[in-house]
Order: sequence, then structure tokens, then C-alpha cells
Amino acid sequence: MPTATTRDGVEIYYKDWGSGRPVVFCHGWPLNADAWEDQLKLVADRGFRGIAHDRRGHGRSAQPWGGYDFDTFADDLKDLIDSLDLRDITLVAHSMGGGELARYIGRHGTGRVSGAVLLSAIPPLMIKTDDNPEGVPAEVFEDIKNGILAERSQFWKDTSAGFFGANRDGNRVTQGNRDAFWFMAMQESIEAAVRCVDAFARTDFTEDLKKFDVPTLVVHGDDDQVVPIEATSRKSAELIPDATLKVYEGGSHGIAMVPGDKEKFNADLLQFIGG
Repeated sequence: MPTATTRDGVEIYYKDWGSGRPVVFCHGWPLNADAWEDQLKLVADRGFRGIAHDRRGHGRSAQPWGGYDFDTFADDLKDLIDSLDLRDITLVAHSMGGGELARYIGRHGTGRVSGAVLLSAIPPLMIKTDDNPEGVPAEVFEDIKNGILAERSQFWKDTSAGFFGANRDGNRVTQGNRDAFWFMAMQESIEAAVRCVDAFARTDFTEDLKKFDVPTLVVHGDDDQVVPIEATSRKSAELIPDATLKVYEGGSHGIAMVPGDKEKFNADLLQFIGG
């Protein structure tokens, strides 16, 4: 399996399909690069080079005990990009991956990046505070961690419903969507699962977003039960200088995988990257 070695010796697995201008995908929590398979094939078929990695602690990458913070995730992404000498990149990120993308630009700039796509992404801040009243209450994140620690396999099965909107009338979520979620979640280490909750709940990406100087597409469903749009993408679109916000009516958190919304997102992605 292809891997890149980070500056602290962690092996990061990645998929590398096609050839052409690179499109690099960052997955959400608790998933891995497999979540992007449809989009990887889409861009590779259109003459691009599609690359997606498993974040440390996830999927086929190494599972170190530490390093589950966004400075580390951003530096891991830089190590991967540098090792492949990628340039003129479109970065595409879902959910927690949006924090990874934002912190990468915040720490390392856009010298190798020509565009960005934030899908159902967590920036600028998830947790509810006095300054972020639209955020998610702190106790929700504690309940998530407790569910993982108590019996993570059942917790992931239950969580898949809200993730994809399977609990909504008239939804088009498949059993395959939910099975794939569970399978990917079970490949994430329990330590990574818990530490990532703390990281994505409490990390503030406001200053990172202000450093974006490339065209950015922001996509979010208005029925996202995991990452509320009012606390995240609507604010991100205001903070990023050259951002376009697209809101999918009735869209869940799992837009890139659910039939119907997946095809809509794929079309928007291709239009944005010039495919």
C-alpha cells in the first residue's frame, strides 16, 4: 500500500488515482479515504489526479497514541503534499477534514494550492460559546465520547442514522451507506475517535479562514444534524474573502455519499475544478 512518512515517523496511507492537476481529498470523522471513492473516480476519469489519505489513527494509516490535534493533522497533510511534490492543488474536505484544510492554509499558506472546497465542514468553530451561540452544546460532545467508550460498534451503527439523515421522512439513504459508515468507523482507533472529538469540538479556525486567498466553494446541507450550518459554513463563507456558498435544501451531513445529493455535489465539484 502506498504510504507517506510524516516528520514524526507516522505512516500515512493514501490513494493516488489518475494523472493531471491534483485534487486532494480530506475525509471526515470517523471515516477514511474510502469515503471519497466516488469522487476520486470522478476526477480521475475527467483527467485529474485524485488523491485521498487516511488521517493518522484512521483506516490503514498508523495509529500512534498522540498527535490528534489540528496542527498535527495540517502538518501531516503538508508532509503528504510535499512528499508527492503536488502543485496547483484543489483541496476538498468534508466535516472534520475542513478543519485540516483550514489549518493547513493557516500554517502553510497557498503556495501549492489553487482552490478549496469545504463540504459540511466544521470551521470556524463547532462548540457553543457566548460568542458562538449557534454552536453545539459541550454536553453533546461528552455524550459522543461516552458512547464511543461504552460500546463503540453499536454507537457507530446508531450514529449513522443522523449522519446521513436516515431518520428523516422520504430520505434516500441506503443500507449500504450506513454499513460503509460503520465499517470505516470501526477501522479508526478508539483513542483517535475520542481525541478527535475534543479537537473538532473546540478548535477555532477563524484566523485560518481569514488567510484563504484562493477561490473557495462552501457546500452545506440545511438539514445537517451533525455540523449545524448556522454555526459553521454560513460564517465561513463570510470570513473567506473569495467564497461561494451553496446550500442543499434538505441535505444531510453525508452529502457526498447519499444518492441524489451525491450527484449534485459531484456536478458542483466538477464545475468548480473546471472538469
